[in-house]
Amino acid sequence: MGPGPLPGSDRRRPELSGFLLTVLGIVAFAVGLLFSIAFHEAGHFFWARRFGMRVPQFMVGFGPTVWSRRRGETEYGLKAVPLGGYIRIVGMIPPAEENESARATRMRSFIAEVRGQALNDVRPEDAGRVFYAKPWWQRVVVMAAGPVHNLVLAVVFFTVTLTAVGTGVITTQVDAVPACVVPAGAESIAVADEQGTDVCGIPVVTEGADAGQVCEAGTPGCALPAPSPAAQAGLRPGDTIVAVDGRPLDPTAHDSWVAVQEAIRGSAGQPLDLTIERDGERRALTVVPIENTVVTDDGEGTMTAGYLGVSPVVGFARQSLPDVPGYLGTVVVTSVERLVEIPERIPQLFRAAFLGEERDENGPIGVVGVGRISGEVFAIQEFTGAEKVSFFLSLLASVNLVLFLFNLLPIYPLDGGHVAGALYEKARSVVARLRGRPDPGPFDIARLMPVAYVVAGLFIGLSALLLVADVVNPITLQ
Repeated sequence: MGPGPLPGSDRRRPELSGFLLTVLGIVAFAVGLLFSIAFHEAGHFFWARRFGMRVPQFMVGFGPTVWSRRRGETEYGLKAVPLGGYIRIVGMIPPAEENESARATRMRSFIAEVRGQALNDVRPEDAGRVFYAKPWWQRVVVMAAGPVHNLVLAVVFFTVTLTAVGTGVITTQVDAVPACVVPAGAESIAVADEQGTDVCGIPVVTEGADAGQVCEAGTPGCALPAPSPAAQAGLRPGDTIVAVDGRPLDPTAHDSWVAVQEAIRGSAGQPLDLTIERDGERRALTVVPIENTVVTDDGEGTMTAGYLGVSPVVGFARQSLPDVPGYLGTVVVTSVERLVEIPERIPQLFRAAFLGEERDENGPIGVVGVGRISGEVFAIQEFTGAEKVSFFLSLLASVNLVLFLFNLLPIYPLDGGHVAGALYEKARSVVARLRGRPDPGPFDIARLMPVAYVVAGLFIGLSALLLVADVVNPITLQ
């Protein structure tokens, strides 16, 4: 007989495997993030070179240089902190205008210093290659190309995920059908759990402020809970809804369950025709959803909506290529809403980071937090390989989509700020021509440097706050 396993080795192996998978997930996300950053900068770089601008540096990351190599007139390198990147284009800031005031103030001195540092890169032979001397539309293309590259990556990652790998979907297959309708928070629910009995067999007060309270059968206003509309119509667990009011549905399409929900909510007290598939056969059912009071989407009020009494099966399936644009549209709208909400969520983020308040799972999350989630996904044993790949690619796609949306904000020093400056310059030129005046020339972006420093300071502050929150009070999949 050979030697047996070491004591405790079987217990440590899953734990060790989970640790290694977590590390793999974090490393994979870091590599994916670096690639996304490099691809963003490649967009700027390609078009800057295409239009003849001189680009002395192409760097991924910030801080000390880890590796670099010069090819031609450009130094390519990798920095120690992989949280961004940049390319250095000569002549991003134009010289001072001839009529600019020479009166010394602290602000003018600051702008002059920034302008001088930028113009130090300009060589005599760079006259036609500086950024500010190029046509406005070329500068728009160069600065917009970076975010557009992130959008391209987001579309590619989402498309591959949906059509080739698969994604988690809420299907139209019925998972559960409650036999009766019990008011939310009804006393009978706790009684049924405690006694191990059927909640539908416990009489409750049906109306008024005491609705849901257990009562004695036969007393006024006391009755057994009414059957749920789904059970009354004959729906069963395992049934698959394949059409609503004659409209065919793909049971595993990403938006099919939403269509079912909308039809139910909009049919309170009205008959709704469903086509279901049961044991390979199709059947027609007519259901009548009852009125139910639900919270509005903004969470600030209530509304009346239909209630049927079914819960769906969550599955994993590939989507068809025509489904991709609709899915992307939904993700874009959600991402924009999350970006707009960031300022109002900062106080809660601060309390979660420093006062121990529970972290808002729908609040902002930093790079460290996203990397942690990537590691968690890789380590979850219950996920299949396809599910892990799907989640990871969706994560990278979402990051690239946020980079696209964030960088196009018309705020200097973001790419959108440069784009806005070039568009303003063109508009100013058109107005001057219509008025018969000379072209005012390049827009002096140096005047926005104080704004740039404020924006950069706010961004650094938010990044630091997110880092603390992601370390001490992280959002997890648990």
